[in-house]
Amino acid sequence: MSKKIWLSSPHMSDEGYEVEYIKEAFDTNWIAPLGKNVNEFEKELAAKVESKAAAALSSGTGAIHLALNAAGVGEGDIVFCQSLTFSATANPIIYQNATPVFIDSDYETWNMCPRALEQAFEKYPEVKAVIVVHLYGLSADMDKIVELCKKHNVALIEDAAESLGTYYKGKHTGTFGEYGMFSFNGNKIITTSGGGMLVSDNEEKIAKVRFWATQSRDQARHYQHSELGFNYRMSNIVAGIGRGQLKVLDQRVAKKKYIFEFYKRELGQLEGVEFMPVNEWNEPNYWLSCLTLSGKVRPIDIMEALEKENIESRPVWKPMHMQPFFAQYDYIGGEVSESLFENGVCLPSDTKMTDEDLNRVCEIVKGLWA
Repeated sequence: MSKKIWLSSPHMSDEGYEVEYIKEAFDTNWIAPLGKNVNEFEKELAAKVESKAAAALSSGTGAIHLALNAAGVGEGDIVFCQSLTFSATANPIIYQNATPVFIDSDYETWNMCPRALEQAFEKYPEVKAVIVVHLYGLSADMDKIVELCKKHNVALIEDAAESLGTYYKGKHTGTFGEYGMFSFNGNKIITTSGGGMLVSDNEEKIAKVRFWATQSRDQARHYQHSELGFNYRMSNIVAGIGRGQLKVLDQRVAKKKYIFEFYKRELGQLEGVEFMPVNEWNEPNYWLSCLTLSGKVRPIDIMEALEKENIESRPVWKPMHMQPFFAQYDYIGGEVSESLFENGVCLPSDTKMTDEDLNRVCEIVKGLWA
């Protein structure tokens, strides 16, 4: 069996930063969902993305859930949600007994289409919140989206799970709306094995999120709860991994960009191949290198050819409005997200890949055009 090449796997620092922070947590016996690593990871991440406050949580999904809670979303409320995404973006809407309305993407960004969003506002003026996603590290067209949300006085939540290290016009994704979420799942650009972070310039709301995330324990000698709570806090061990990973974020972004440019150089001239859009105002983190196909070679051909050689790849996300669970909910837009799903493929983008690995992938893909 040939050497396994992963789509995107954990990559610990060569310097061992993560081990140092974990050892400190063990030495001080702070392994619970509190401690120095949690506090410092929140401060360091907030400083990195230039946000005023952050709450370290057990998952990015939990972060979106508490963002919706903080935005006052409740039973029967309507939430606009980008359709082209992973289900973790949309599921928390259901947790709040709210109603999702899914919004199409555009080809210019692969993210929420401002024109479709405007149509959605016309149809549902009573909407309570908007969740936009920065897919594969590509930023959405934030000026137009922010303008629409402000015009309609609606809370904007950014799912930046895949875009830590991405800039839109010099500003970090995740910091344009009232709330932004980052994920540290095992395949993300930096990982804590699991976990997420909610950021906001509203320090009072972030303090409230921390309160909810620790079971809403009131300040009392006995256990007292005046509000519904959740068990969403990040552990001090996990936060230690995150602190170490944050130190090498810029290195990981640089390698992801190298991988994307390698693929584009080697495969960009193949008939029917078009790579994901990189706009002049967008500095992506290139989390995954993705392309679309319009010729005889189809995504399944690439995925099966790579799979035979022990190389992982995957389709572009299947839109939420096409998912059986969400089929009952309204969808605003055209066929862009559906087209990207049907014609797109994510190539292996692991930051541990060598040039030999990249050449191996490219030769297999090129062979399909021979």
